[in-house]
Formats: sequence, C-alpha cells, structure tokens
Amino acid sequence: MRRIGLYWIAIVLLQGCAQKVSIRALEPAAVDRAAMIKTVVVSRFGSDSVDLSGKIEVALSRQKVEGEPFFRVLGRKDLETILQEQRYQHSGLMDPSTAVEAGRLIGAQAIISGTLSRPSLQDTTYYEKRSECIDKGCNKMRNYEVRCTKRVSALSAQIRMVDVREGDIIYGETLSRSGEWSQCMDESAALPSKEMAAQQFAQEIAQTFVAKLTPSYRIFEVELLESPDLDYSSAQKKLHQDALAYIEHGRYDRAQELLSDLIESTMRRSYVAFYNLGVVKEAQGAYDEAKSYYIQADRLSGRPIEQISVAVLRIDRVIENRHKTLSQMER
Repeated sequence: MRRIGLYWIAIVLLQGCAQKVSIRALEPAAVDRAAMIKTVVVSRFGSDSVDLSGKIEVALSRQKVEGEPFFRVLGRKDLETILQEQRYQHSGLMDPSTAVEAGRLIGAQAIISGTLSRPSLQDTTYYEKRSECIDKGCNKMRNYEVRCTKRVSALSAQIRMVDVREGDIIYGETLSRSGEWSQCMDESAALPSKEMAAQQFAQEIAQTFVAKLTPSYRIFEVELLESPDLDYSSAQKKLHQDALAYIEHGRYDRAQELLSDLIESTMRRSYVAFYNLGVVKEAQGAYDEAKSYYIQADRLSGRPIEQISVAVLRIDRVIENRHKTLSQMER
C-alpha cells in the first residue's frame, strides 16, 4: 500500500511540473487615442513639489516598443517660453484653449498637464506587548509595552492629455497612491518622511499614467503536451523527446524541424505534435502559423483538451492585440 501511495504522489508531482514555454506578446495601450499621438510636451504641474511633471517626462522619453522610442518628447522650456510670451496665467491645469495655442506654436500633437494635491501624512500612536527574561534560566518573565507609531501618507494628481489639433481632452484621470508603515521604539527601521513617501508615490503615479499610453509586452507561460497521443514508435518517441529538450533550451528552430518530422512520420495524425509546434510558432511570434497548428490539433484530438482549447481562444486575442498595437505604432 505504501508503494502504491508513493506512486500516485509521484504521478501528481509530475503532472504539476509540466514543461512550459514563456511567450512574450505585444499588448496595445489602454488608451487607444493617446497611443496614436507621437509628439508630446509636458507642462509644469500645479503645486508640483515632487516634480511629477518631470517624472512623467522622463518616463515618456524612456518608453520603447520594438526597440524604438514610442514618443517624441519636446522640451518643457520651449512651452514655458511660449506661455510667457503669450502672457498666459499658468495655474497648473491649463485651459484647453491655452494648451491648443501653446502646443500648436511649438509643434506638439498633445500637451500633458496637471495639478497635485498637497502630500498628506498622519501619525497615530499605539502600543505592542513584549516579554523578556529577567533571570538566567528564563524562569521568570517580565511583560511590558512599547510605544509604536503608524504612519499613513498619500498623494493624488489630476492629469490630463489635450489634443492640440482637436482642442479636446484625449485622456484625463485622477491617480492616487497611499502607503502605511509602522515602527516601534525598540526597532531600528525608520519611518519614511513625508518627502520620501511623496517622491515614491509620484514615481508610481508617473509610471502608471505613462503605461496607459504605451503598448507593452505581456509575458505568460504556455504548457506543452508531453505525453504521446498515439502509439509512437521508438524513432517517433525520440523525435518527441528531443523536440521537448530543444524547446527547454530555447532552440525553437531545431524543435520546429523535429516536430515537423514527427507530424509527417505519424501521417499528420498526432495532435500533440501539432499543438507543440503551435506553441513553438507562438513563441517565435508567428501567430498565424501558430493558429493553424492549434486548429489542426483541435480537430485531431476528438475531444476537448484543456491546453488546446485555451490556445485556440488565446491565439485569436493575441493576433487581434498585435494588429491593434501595430496600428498604434504607426507614425
């Protein structure tokens, strides 16, 4: 009985450790219209004690898709010079008509502006119980309390992106971040200051805002089928196992050759071979080919196979997202 139990445990563990492939796929920007804009300028935000506008400017300039900068970020000084020349009263969140005129004069397609709330910080005191030995053998204990401080801090920013040509707001949102920390008198760790917390929140807000405007890569794992679906010959088993080994080492070119040979040697009847080849093609970014292999695997399986069903549904979304992302990348 013990051996039988160990056998089934081993089977469960093996099933839970199926070989997987990491897929890196492009996802379109959340704000489609904003992603169509390529030349932007960031104005100085109102009440910006943490330089959020500068952080957004840097984050925008660092965004790359397929190795190329996604945005062209114009210098803020040029915008401020125009604002001064036109005697605009800049209060942080620019009037749309002001943004249109200033942006047009410096050649921007969109202007990002905003205003921040004042960073908040609140401390509250509480006590925690402690105990310590009062003799060498620790036979007697002393209970006592230590004073602790809970610190809560928050920051919010109202940000909007204005289309210079159309004169309307492309995207606007209020983004907030908050944090909570605790520290007791007998602990060495220090609580963050209001400035430190606000700087951290501003960085997070900048990254969150810019991420909504830019296509990004999503990495997910796809499970391979390791068990043959047919009565493979010794040569076919070797093709299958060698293909899996090459996939594990990232050698998709060689795995593709071996899986193609396996498909032909099984008279194109092995859904496992078709499915695994589909995974290889998806990992290579050849999504249309991957889809054709997944569909063939689905037809051959004769019954629903979870990995195949998930792949058939997923690949359509991947292809659709790819097309949408490419349209956002057009200049």
